Amino acid sequence: MIRPLPSLGLLDRVLRILFPGVLFLLLNGCASVSYYGQLASGQLQLLRARVPVSTVIADPGRDQQLRAHLTQSQKARTFASQHLHLPDNQSYRLYADIGRPFVVWNVFVTPEFSLTPQNHCFPVAGCVAYRGYYSQSAARGEAALQRLQGMDVSIGGVEAYSTLGWFNDPIISSMMNWGDERLATLIFHELAHQRFYVKDDTEFNESFATFVEQEGTRQWRAVRSLAPENGAQAQQRDQFVQLVLNARTRLERLYTLPLPADQMRQRKAAEFERLRGEYRLLRDSQWTGDKRYDAWINAPMNNARLLPFGLYDQWVPAFATLFKQVGGDWLAFYAAVEKLGALPVGERKVALKALAGS
Repeated sequence: MIRPLPSLGLLDRVLRILFPGVLFLLLNGCASVSYYGQLASGQLQLLRARVPVSTVIADPGRDQQLRAHLTQSQKARTFASQHLHLPDNQSYRLYADIGRPFVVWNVFVTPEFSLTPQNHCFPVAGCVAYRGYYSQSAARGEAALQRLQGMDVSIGGVEAYSTLGWFNDPIISSMMNWGDERLATLIFHELAHQRFYVKDDTEFNESFATFVEQEGTRQWRAVRSLAPENGAQAQQRDQFVQLVLNARTRLERLYTLPLPADQMRQRKAAEFERLRGEYRLLRDSQWTGDKRYDAWINAPMNNARLLPFGLYDQWVPAFATLFKQVGGDWLAFYAAVEKLGALPVGERKVALKALAGS
């Protein structure tokens, strides 16, 4: 039987007493008591499920494929701290089996004729465009309530997330269907959030972490003498994201028009059909029939489903330029990122636009 390290057991006992109260303060009144309760219990269950990765690897009773996958993950984890200068702590040196495909389900909500998300704000993480639930049924219940109010709603399952260094985040069983490299990129991305994070600026935070993920993966492949990542797949992903962003821009313009509700709905539906048509044309003319995005594009469409696009990569070119300006020195890069993050939001965006343009 695998047992937690004594230090983890002590932490669990402390968390039983302190965690619910601390989390309540972090929520700062932005969530109902029931929502706070499921957040507290869900996070506590995840923390209690953690065991050292080294213990799982050493256990012959564990699945051999799991042990091999975790062994490779620890090589990437060491690389992250030693070469990318990301936090050297117990995050992703622990493993948690949660027995479900997703650790949380995020609920995105917008008005029927707007792409402005229903934000939820927390003192530590700042404002985010979704609400997370550890129970899929609870997420569906929240979604149903929002639909009754005429809102556009989307639910997305999430295999992993970061507590921004508040706790030692584990590798979760929901991540085990990924390949070794995909798991490595997740480790780089989430540790980047621990390295630096700005409240209330999702585009900045996610673009920074995505750049660290991409450049870290490039260097990780080079260290192992592997060929660069498949450029065609990355190009297809970028093209697909651009199609969605273009549709979002058209919808934003549409929603400014003084149209009756019925006419607005017709125009809105037409824009989603235009997006589907543009996608199929691109897929069939340039991708030789690659259908990886078919399931997403053919599912029922609404404003809320478009929210995540652009958040993760808007400023990646700016961070790439910044990395080149400091000669690829990770410590100098992080120092420059911290200076950017300290700027007032308006000045920060101007600086990022200048970097991206250059």
